[in-house]
Amino acid sequence: MPQPATTLTLTAGETAMRRVTLRLVPFLCLLFIVNYLDRTNVAMAKLRMLADAGLSERAYGMGAGLFFIGYFLFEVPSNLILNRVGARLWIARIMITWGLLSSALLFTRGPWSFYCLRFALGIAEAGFFPGIIFYLTHWVPHRRRARVLAVFLTSTATSGVIGNPLAGLIMKLDGLADLHGWQWLFLLEGIPAVLLGILILATDILPDDPTEARWLPVVERQWIEDELRCDLTHAKINHVSDLRRAATDGRLWLLSVIYFMLVMGLYGFVFWVPSIVKKLTGETDLMVGLISAIPYMVAVISMVLIGLHADRSGSRRWHVAVCAAIASAGLVCLCASSGSVMGLIWLSIAASGIFGALGPFWAIPTRYLRGTAAAGGIAMINSTGALAGYVAPYAIGEGLTLTGSFTGGLLIVAAALFVGAVLLICIPASIDDVNE
Repeated sequence: MPQPATTLTLTAGETAMRRVTLRLVPFLCLLFIVNYLDRTNVAMAKLRMLADAGLSERAYGMGAGLFFIGYFLFEVPSNLILNRVGARLWIARIMITWGLLSSALLFTRGPWSFYCLRFALGIAEAGFFPGIIFYLTHWVPHRRRARVLAVFLTSTATSGVIGNPLAGLIMKLDGLADLHGWQWLFLLEGIPAVLLGILILATDILPDDPTEARWLPVVERQWIEDELRCDLTHAKINHVSDLRRAATDGRLWLLSVIYFMLVMGLYGFVFWVPSIVKKLTGETDLMVGLISAIPYMVAVISMVLIGLHADRSGSRRWHVAVCAAIASAGLVCLCASSGSVMGLIWLSIAASGIFGALGPFWAIPTRYLRGTAAAGGIAMINSTGALAGYVAPYAIGEGLTLTGSFTGGLLIVAAALFVGAVLLICIPASIDDVNE
C-alpha cells in the first residue's frame, strides 16, 4: 500500500538530515578541531616558550590577542569571497595558508616576531568559522539548526580534550633535532591543516550545496530545498538579504554585542586554562594537559544536550542567557576558590555554560539573515566577537602582570558574560522562537 505524502516527506526529512549530519558534520568537526588546535596551542606552548623566545606575560597576552585583530579586519571580506567562489575552494585556501603560518610560529624570537606571526595567522584564518556557519545554512533548516550547530561546535571543546594532552606529549620532544618542545608543537600541529586543505581541493568531500551532493537522493535533496525555501518565506520574520541593509539593522548590532560578551568568556577560558590549572595543581606539563581536558569533556556533553533541548523547546535566547549566567557564576566562584578540586569543579561549570551557549546562539542570526546579508552579517557578528578574543587574554595577562593573580581578569570576563545574559532578553522573539 502506498504511503501518504506526509509520511514520505517526514521520512525523507529524517533520512536527509541523518545523511547530511553523518556525511558533513564529522568532517567539518575535524576541520574545526584542527583549526582550534592551531589557534589555541599557544596556550600550552606558553608554559615553556616565554623564556626561550624572550617573551613576558604582557607580551604573550598582546600576541595571543593580536591574532584577533587580523581576524577582525579580514573577516567580512573573506566571507563575501566565500559566498562568491564557493565554500570548497575558499575553505581549502584558508586551511593551507593558516597551517603554514601556524607552523612558522616555531621561528618566534622576541615579541615582534610573535606579534607579526600571530597577526598574520589571524588574517589567514579569517572567514573560516563564519564561513562554515554560513555553509551549514545551505544544508540545515532552521528548526533543526541549533542541535546541528551544537554538534559541530563540540569541536571547540573536543579540541581542548584532545589538544592539551596532545600538546603535553608533543612538548616532551624537547631537544629533538635541536628544537624546543614548543617549537615541535607549532610545527606538528600546523601540518594537518595543510594536508586537509589539499584533500578538499583534490576530492568532492565538501560539496558547495545539496545540488552538488551525489550521495544525496533526489527526494531528500528536494526536501532540504523545500524546507530552506519555507524558512525564507516565514510570514512573521523580517528577513534581510542585502548586506547594506543588514549593516543598519539593530538586531545585527545587538547580536554582535552579545557575541562579544560570550567570546570574552570563551577566550578568557581557552587561553588561560592551562596556566590556571598549573597554578592550582603545580603539576607537570603533561599532567596539566590531561587535567585541563576535564572541563572540556564536561562542555562536550553539555553542548549536545543544550542544543537538542533548545530545538525541542523552540526558544534559543533563554538557553543562551542561562548558559552565560552559569558561566559567569562559575568564574566568580573560581576566583573565590582556593583548593584544586573545587577550582576544577568551577572551571567545569564555567566551561559548560561558555560552550553550551554557542550552538543556540548561532541559530538566532541565521534565522533571519540570508544571501549576501547572511555571508556578511554572520562574519560581522563573528568579527566583533574576535575583538573580545583580543581583549580577554590581554586583560587577564595584564592583571596577572600587575597583581600576580588571575582574579581581576577573570572577574572582568565574568562581568561580560553576565551583561551578555541580560542583553539576550532584548532579542525579538520572532527571530528566536521556532514556534513564533
